[in-house]
Amino acid sequence: MNDDRKRSESQVYEGVGPRSHGLNEMARDLFPGGVSSPVRAFRSVGGEPPVIRRAMGALLTDVDGRIYVDMLGSWGPMVLGHGHPEVTHAVLERIKRGVSTGTPSPDEVRLGRRIRALLPLMEKLRFVVSGTEACMSALRLARAATGRDKLLKFEGCYHGHADPFLASAGSGALTLGIPDSPGVPADVAKDTITVPYNDLDAVRAALEANDGEIAAIFVEPVAGNMGVILPAEGFLPGLRDLCDEHGTLLVFDEVMTGFRVNRCAASTLFSVAPDLTTLGKAIGGGFPVAAYGGRADLLSQIAPEGPVYQAGTLAGNPVAMTAGNATLRALTRPGIWERIQEQAARLAAGLEDGARAAGVAAVVARAGTMLSLWFAERLPKNLDDAKQTDTEQSKRYHAAMLRHGVHLPPSPFEAWFVSLAHSDVVIDRILEAHSRSVAAT
Repeated sequence: MNDDRKRSESQVYEGVGPRSHGLNEMARDLFPGGVSSPVRAFRSVGGEPPVIRRAMGALLTDVDGRIYVDMLGSWGPMVLGHGHPEVTHAVLERIKRGVSTGTPSPDEVRLGRRIRALLPLMEKLRFVVSGTEACMSALRLARAATGRDKLLKFEGCYHGHADPFLASAGSGALTLGIPDSPGVPADVAKDTITVPYNDLDAVRAALEANDGEIAAIFVEPVAGNMGVILPAEGFLPGLRDLCDEHGTLLVFDEVMTGFRVNRCAASTLFSVAPDLTTLGKAIGGGFPVAAYGGRADLLSQIAPEGPVYQAGTLAGNPVAMTAGNATLRALTRPGIWERIQEQAARLAAGLEDGARAAGVAAVVARAGTMLSLWFAERLPKNLDDAKQTDTEQSKRYHAAMLRHGVHLPPSPFEAWFVSLAHSDVVIDRILEAHSRSVAAT
């Protein structure tokens, strides 16, 4: 790892190497845009992505042998860093006993109990494979439990790519400029109501205009899919009150924020109890794991206990459950999560200081161990604000940081993630690259 760090500090990269370029060419012949998920294609930032062959600690190595500090963290789950020995050992031992059985396993029970102990409002839960699946299933349950069809969500919040959620979505949809995807039937889209994030008056008006028709409000309690945007004071408690008033369920999408904005979830950080919660990313330690859960009376309506059908062949996969158990066991030891948050706070402060020293208008939004650097005079409060930030400068900055060996999310509308592996030396390396890059943009 020390050799990797020295190499990353001593090189400035101009474009991707020949092996990455060649593999990207092959991929474009095989996959739409050359990728298996849209934002990876670098369309928002220009150029083409380095093809990564190795990840360890806080570093990525591409197929050309180039080393990058990783601020992507596999889009959030690598909260302990890549290749954490405790997770790796647990997974390798579990693989020796089989990788998939399609049956109940003790690993599944252990992870479920661990999550409920940390987040008691999840009285019952169901494991699934992706955040999209978790949100889709939570919506089906909310509709069944309330007997209502409509959904209220917020502009720029992303809850996966299921049809009902692809209206003013964030993340990759926002990056590509297609927030309303073709292929979504008009009869599906008409039941999705979108309002600006952080706007309680708009929520109130929508509930009153659709009285008795809205099954659930879905919200990222800290927005992360239009960049990190913090909830305004009173916003989340206000949603809880409005849901209670109108008989609407409140769903916190914590696929990204769970075990990222604090050592448990945003619901505990802000002392607001949703009816349902979706989790993902960190609870799988890098494996495809997600979950939805909440009040027992709601979850008891899921088959086979109730009539609401949802199933998955690979749900509760024992290897993924083992990785999740090892990740949460390590993460919740005294002082570990606090250490990661301290590093994130140090990075955020250093980014603002570096921009200020270069005479560049930039601000940082941080929630726990996730953050966004915005080229703007003030922090965005909603999607419209986020779109008004200097995205062209973000594009130049991304390219400069990549040249200096720091791999950022390839979109200004995505979060950076700090891990346990981001040591003082690594943070210093990022801030050095930042000082050089921000001055050049």
